[in-house]
Amino acid sequence: MADGIRPALQVERSDDRVVAILDRPATRNAIDLATIDALHALCVELEQEPRTLILTGAGGVFASGADIAQLRERRAADARQGINTHAFARVAALPMPVIAAIDGFALGGGAELAYAADLRIGTPRTRIGNPETGLAIIAAAGATWRLPRIVGDARAAELLLTGRILDADEALAWGLLSSLHEPDDLLAAAHRLADRIAAADPLATRHTKTALRAPADAHPRIDLELQAELFERPEKAQRMTRFLEGRGR
Repeated sequence: MADGIRPALQVERSDDRVVAILDRPATRNAIDLATIDALHALCVELEQEPRTLILTGAGGVFASGADIAQLRERRAADARQGINTHAFARVAALPMPVIAAIDGFALGGGAELAYAADLRIGTPRTRIGNPETGLAIIAAAGATWRLPRIVGDARAAELLLTGRILDADEALAWGLLSSLHEPDDLLAAAHRLADRIAAADPLATRHTKTALRAPADAHPRIDLELQAELFERPEKAQRMTRFLEGRGR
């Protein structure tokens, strides 16, 4: 921490994963330019050295939204720059999976950051949604195209047009969250997911994410090309041999 300034993003690193903690307690982890800059810097690192990323928030909140004090001053030129949009797209495009561990509020830009993750888990006190129209703006950092892929067109339209906030049980039922955990167990649950990812072949995991993120008209061609590459690797024969030998015991 330089000159007594608290980083907006606390980062913990290990060999196969990185934990990034949104940490702006005075604003309930609202996403400001410092947070965006820190996300870009972290993405540079993970693009060069791919590892699973766990995103979470400090203090029982994921992210209360974009920083309204900064957002209020932005004009048309700022909107066209896509300040949050490009950062979240970069998170979504990371080579290895991204896990969002969501406790408390994930609203507006906070929800859009969560939508950029591959896996989302929460707690009974999770609240997630996009109230942007109530602030005379739209959810323009990914919600209008990522949310329909997650929950379907009709449900996405309901959330975005009404500003409705889902509670944890609703988010789980809609498929926006894949599981719920007690707050004290949330990060451990995220690490359990990361452990399962780490046990698999890294390139197979990366290729699976690539296929999942591909547009509909890219299938099945992209799947077959990715599979063709994997079929030629020694890791395929090694892992399948171990499986067959283990089954024979």
